[in-house]
Amino acid sequence: MSTSDPEIGKSVMAAGLKTNYLEAGEGDPVILIHGSGPGVTAYANWRLTIPVLAQKFRVLAPDIAGFGYTERKPDQQYNLDFWVRHLTEWMDAVGVKKARFVGNSFGGALTVAIASRYPERVESFVLMGAAGVEFEVTPALDAVWGYEPSIENMRKIVMSFAYDTGMMTDDLVRSRYEASVRPGYQESFSRMFAVPRQRHVKALATPEDDIRKIQQRALIIHGRDDAVVPPANSLKFHSLLKNSDLHMFGKCGHWTQIERKDDFTRLVLEFFGA
Repeated sequence: MSTSDPEIGKSVMAAGLKTNYLEAGEGDPVILIHGSGPGVTAYANWRLTIPVLAQKFRVLAPDIAGFGYTERKPDQQYNLDFWVRHLTEWMDAVGVKKARFVGNSFGGALTVAIASRYPERVESFVLMGAAGVEFEVTPALDAVWGYEPSIENMRKIVMSFAYDTGMMTDDLVRSRYEASVRPGYQESFSRMFAVPRQRHVKALATPEDDIRKIQQRALIIHGRDDAVVPPANSLKFHSLLKNSDLHMFGKCGHWTQIERKDDFTRLVLEFFGA
């Protein structure tokens, strides 16, 4: 990680984009895939998770195409096929043939897609508040994807992510707002999830018959009080993935890895056999 800006790490070329990623630790690779909120980066999503997992694993967390400090091209079309291509080419560039995955929200949808399309590349995986099956867009998700930059709009979004809104400080709101207005960020973000937004949920979904064919072990984690992605998604995944376990946290919203950080990392380490 960069000492001047912890959000900027190493970079490699993948799918024609200079791709920013964080790396820490040694051992078997674990890939962390962030969600789709405005101003998100791998660091913002996983800053509390990386140091713990890095005690046991080689942890890699990329800024997915269209987000963070990964290169943006004005004519780039973002969709599930491209994101899967970008991720697999990034894996090749960093020398990872096969890995354990942790996917949060939007990142969960990408994880499921890779497990379905490239099973040889996925050892096992964790889904946390994951998209990837069809569901009705929630008001909170509509606000996230429809974000227009302002401190107040960012405050509303950040508050919707947590059950305990006392954790959502003014500093956090301001830092996420400032991230969302970096040059080029809002332009790519607003195009990515333009109205009508229900189509984007469908476009991120892997067909249920294909999910049923996934053989890898899966750990499914969700906050019972998640207002952004319905907890019913994880019940659906649990019914479709034959080799899955499900853990539902009470008094917890969409940011399980922050609200229940110690319990979350303990579950992930145990699941990965560390």
